[in-house]
Parts: sequence; C-alpha cells; structure tokens
Amino acid sequence: MSDSKFPEKSIFICDGSKCGKHKEVRKIFKDAIKENDLKDTVEIFKIECTDRCKQAPVMCFQPQNKWFTEVSMWKAEKIFKEMILTN
Repeated sequence: MSDSKFPEKSIFICDGSKCGKHKEVRKIFKDAIKENDLKDTVEIFKIECTDRCKQAPVMCFQPQNKWFTEVSMWKAEKIFKEMILTN
C-alpha cells in the first residue's frame, strides 16, 4: 500500500493552446485554494486539450464531474465558492 495522499476534490483545467492563454483564471483558483487553506484537500491539474477551443477556458471539477466553459475571472470566483467551498 502506498503512502501517497490524493486530494478530496480536483480541478482539471484545460491547458490547450486557447485555454492555456487564460493563466489569470488558473491563478484565481490557486490563490483561493491557498487563502482557504485547502492545499491538502483540493488540487489543480492541467489537462491536455479538451477539443472545445471555442468555449475556452474549459475546466472540470471532481468528484462532482461538473464541467464549466468560458470561465471568466468573475465566474472563477463564483464557481470556486459553489464547487469547492459549499460542496
């Protein structure tokens, strides 16, 4: 058995050519995790292109399997509260 710890919740953020340009959105999530002292329970993963470039940036929250598209900086804060802090 491994001693590896896995997060309770994961945020998968597309890092394809269009989505990857939205680094400020990823930073909002990273900062929110740090500010809420959730480093041990929530982790961000960059994923390969989801092939939904017209809807960039694209992300998925697990374990809820909830997908979001066209995530703006304003939406990012709202989504974090909804998916991480209240779920």
